[in-house]
Amino acid sequence: MSNRHHSRRASRQEQGRRRGWDMNLYRNADDKMIAGVCSGIADHFDVAHWVVRLLFVCGFLFTGTVAVLVYIVAWIMLAPRHAGDGEETMEYDERRGEYRPRNVFRYGEDVTTRLKAARDRVEKSLRRIEDMESYVISRHYKLNKEFANLAD
Repeated sequence: MSNRHHSRRASRQEQGRRRGWDMNLYRNADDKMIAGVCSGIADHFDVAHWVVRLLFVCGFLFTGTVAVLVYIVAWIMLAPRHAGDGEETMEYDERRGEYRPRNVFRYGEDVTTRLKAARDRVEKSLRRIEDMESYVISRHYKLNKEFANLAD
């Protein structure tokens, strides 16, 4: 019984590994220095590969073998992926109207553009509320309400 349970759990782990743990997280087999862990993590977070490599070196300098152990565990847990291999986890980008690879951090427009878009949405909502308010206090609304009461 325990062997069957163990084999099911190992099978689920292997499936999760092959799917990138449902987070589009793989080792980059094309742009690797040792095993592609740092470049795979950089691809996932959409940052330059050298940044993650530098963070790993800093982590190694401050923690020593802990960083190496984490790297080895990531090496074992992450499946390798070459450019063009398999399907990436995709998400729909509403602004562009197309699908793109899913990443945790995706920077779009600058802050002023996003604030202007938010301000426009708020102003549009306020105009709709004002239109509804003017209809509710109008004679036309009262007349429609009386007709609706007659129909009942």
